[in-house]
Amino acid sequence: MKKLWGGRFQKTPEQWVDEFGASIHFDKELVEEDITGSLAHVEMLGNCGIITKDEAKEISNGLTTLLEKAKRNELNFSVNYEDIHLNIEKLLIDEIGPVGGKLHTGRSRNDQVATDMHLYLRKHVEMVVELIEGLQASLVSKAEAHVETILPGYTHLQRAQPISFAHHLMAYFWMLDRDKQRFEESLKRINISPLGSAALAGTTFPIDREFTAEKLGFEGIYENSLDGVSDRDFIIEFLSNSSLVMMHLSRLCEEIILWCSQEFQFIELDDTYATGSSIMPQKKNPDMAELIRGKTGRVYGNLMSLLTILKGLPLAYNKDLQEDKEGMFDTVKTIEGSLQIFIGMIDTLKVNKENMEKATKEDFSNATELADYLSTKGMPFREAHEVVGTLVYQCIQSGIYLKDLPFEEYKKSSNLFEEDLYEVINPFEAVRKRMSAGGTGFEMVKKAIQKAKISLEG
Repeated sequence: MKKLWGGRFQKTPEQWVDEFGASIHFDKELVEEDITGSLAHVEMLGNCGIITKDEAKEISNGLTTLLEKAKRNELNFSVNYEDIHLNIEKLLIDEIGPVGGKLHTGRSRNDQVATDMHLYLRKHVEMVVELIEGLQASLVSKAEAHVETILPGYTHLQRAQPISFAHHLMAYFWMLDRDKQRFEESLKRINISPLGSAALAGTTFPIDREFTAEKLGFEGIYENSLDGVSDRDFIIEFLSNSSLVMMHLSRLCEEIILWCSQEFQFIELDDTYATGSSIMPQKKNPDMAELIRGKTGRVYGNLMSLLTILKGLPLAYNKDLQEDKEGMFDTVKTIEGSLQIFIGMIDTLKVNKENMEKATKEDFSNATELADYLSTKGMPFREAHEVVGTLVYQCIQSGIYLKDLPFEEYKKSSNLFEEDLYEVINPFEAVRKRMSAGGTGFEMVKKAIQKAKISLEG
């Protein structure tokens, strides 16, 4: 079969070589972007008199027909035409005749594919931002319902201090807010047009790059044609931002997995987001949380893969760059799917308030309150820390908690102790009183939730 680029060649590759070199298996994902870019290009060719207005109209009509078929999944692609660009060009020529061959005037597949990927990522980054906001809204809703639900806060996976469950959830809201800002900021670099850079040096045809950029909704053009066809920074940035999102989701997945275990019993996942065991009838496994945690490594891998591909490439286009797409497509699918799953998982999450609160009463996470208590009465904090540490050790030896220690024992440790110490070490009160900005005190958490709502509305 004759190649569309085959004039210089006397031999054609064997079928298996074609298969190895072709990208149509995956870059057909860009079909709508490819046709959309071509529609802008052909309109520009007609406006600039590079082809006639009638030719431009005929080609445009043919492309519109192909776009409609693409949306109905009615286009058939062939590995013999390597990639999405040559497949569309062949289908266009089949649709309208030889005039379809004029579409490629003044451009190369190099600037064409770069344009496609800019269009593709712009669409999907905007979608990711919407999904992040959806998850943020779910976290806010769940947090509002659990401002005064308390649970142990942890450091080193050891119980540290009691906190509001809402406060814990809102930590992830603000992580995601930074993620959203990074994606929104990246749109400035995604929304630039490489179209018209041609193969690497521009073109002798009197094209109008600003017209096609505006037509496609880009904010500007690449100022250097070499850069325009070889730049993949915008994809690396997307993969990097996606890695951060997945890292944040994975951290929350880990906590969800712990919280729904028999050892914690803090939450229960909806059946939709769990599975059973083929052998153990009692099991309810947090499979979706585990899967998202696992897919995080996949996204990291896609980032490292593209960084490695690019690190030794001379300007401008090289066939290596064909490997830039599969990781991008995979990451888009992974991050969008993970965010969608998470929204449902948080929305349907059942919180076991009683178990959470019980846990705060069966540990020593209130010890800091006792040290602070002595400190407010004039004892240097470092000395107070030692006094309370000794009391904790005494309780451990006796198999009791600070709330169970008789007042007489407290008095032996320090004359500064008064009967009100038992109120001070009450976990609920310990949380309520933490009113420093950004702290876990109930009123501060309410303010944080209100601020988050305003952020989402803006």
